[in-house]
Amino acid sequence: MTKPRIGVVIGSTRPGRFADRPAQWIAERASEKFDVELIDLLDYPLPFFEETTSPARGQLKNEVALRWQEKIAELDGFIILAAEYNHGPTAVLKNALDYAFNEWSRKPVAFIGYGGVGGARAVEQLRLVAIELRMAPISPAVHILMPDFLAVYQGAKTLGELEHLNQGVDDMLAQLEWWANSLKAARLDDQPAQEAA
Repeated sequence: MTKPRIGVVIGSTRPGRFADRPAQWIAERASEKFDVELIDLLDYPLPFFEETTSPARGQLKNEVALRWQEKIAELDGFIILAAEYNHGPTAVLKNALDYAFNEWSRKPVAFIGYGGVGGARAVEQLRLVAIELRMAPISPAVHILMPDFLAVYQGAKTLGELEHLNQGVDDMLAQLEWWANSLKAARLDDQPAQEAA
């Protein structure tokens, strides 16, 4: 079986965002185990959800949304970069999650949080959303706490120089690899049954 395809979803679109730094760092680290693709929400300018039906129940009409669904469908799992704003994830990230349903289903997702308390409250909320989307959120997450955030943002350190974060990434990626391989095999086994139905 080929390496799972993992999308690193950059969950912020604001100018001067911090997300590009952890995106490059985790993409490089994850490429040892996965075929990695950076998925930047700037490339998918989705309007606030305005479809007449849920993506779980029908075809969407918005062309950007259809392109977004196609991209999500291609991938075997995800690492989502979650900035924390006001104790929750960014609106643009939640909106993007809402624009797909079946494409997320039965795929693992891991989280890297940053901001207040390392983005822990945003990640906690995103786990609940992931479960509703029938994803498999893995337990280990990486939380970039404010002292590390500031050290990296101000150029005093790189994320790769922060050993405690690297240890967290190792644990997260090991779990993501197991789940991505297991769920990919299960989805492949299920395809003949679905095609016969």
